[in-house]
Amino acid sequence: MADDKLTRGLGWLSLGLGISPLLAPGQFGKAIGVGDAPRHRATAVAVGGQELAAAAGLLGQQSPVWLWYRVGGDLLHIGMLSRALKNHDGRGLERTGTALAAVLGITGVDVYAAVTRSRRKVEMDTTATTTVTRPAREVYDIWRELENLPSFMAHLDEVRTNANGRSHWRASAPFGRTVEWDAEITEDVPGERIAWRSVGGADIDNEGHIRFEPAPGGRGTEVHVTLRYTMPGGKLGQAVARYFGEDPHQQLDDDLRRFKQVAETGEVVRSEGAPGGKRARQEFPQHPAQPLTRGEISQEVQS
Repeated sequence: MADDKLTRGLGWLSLGLGISPLLAPGQFGKAIGVGDAPRHRATAVAVGGQELAAAAGLLGQQSPVWLWYRVGGDLLHIGMLSRALKNHDGRGLERTGTALAAVLGITGVDVYAAVTRSRRKVEMDTTATTTVTRPAREVYDIWRELENLPSFMAHLDEVRTNANGRSHWRASAPFGRTVEWDAEITEDVPGERIAWRSVGGADIDNEGHIRFEPAPGGRGTEVHVTLRYTMPGGKLGQAVARYFGEDPHQQLDDDLRRFKQVAETGEVVRSEGAPGGKRARQEFPQHPAQPLTRGEISQEVQS
């Protein structure tokens, strides 16, 4: 990483962002619309010290650890500015909103740099199940037409089958990246099971299998999918991806829900006016379900 221009650029950015809060904490607070109260001055000094520490690490060692350090600081700053907007008295509101927008933009760059420059990888297993009210062989036939997979798998852009029996896949990855790989079928039992794995120099090594089993009571077919792949950036990168709505378990659940709709009705069912296809994943990012907070429960009861 000695000649990494992006990492070095972020180091100089940290240096520039760290000087102002340390030298003039009161002016810094006014500039972002939160004022120059003693607690705001203290926060500004802490932010300045944090940015200078990141600058020293990025301009000196250029280690991915310092990139993740910046990401952690970004998330902290987003939280503080969000609270400031929520409790704002109206004076300087536009400046605080602008500061928050700027931090969000910088966070995207920091996350991209941290994930793409982290050498550690973590292997992930993801499973999901759904029941389709169609016979197993029909459900198998729909999935086996690999070119149809992007119609219900939101992050999959294209699948092309080749003459050599392999297929080429292109998918959207977290933080606006695109990944591609070639895959081969390792097991194919019509109406029962399909297994595959990536081959060659895949951007993300992956493998998986899908089983088609009769549902209890003759209610159709149970579809069981298992995926295994490597996530760049280690466990911290995995956690940040989830924070930005890229949870792989939720993605697979959503994909299977759409597959069920395609198998049973021939199309993905959506509400009137809602976007379809790939545009839906930008406008309606998916997040894992979370329990209600006490405040939200109180609001539900009052309403």
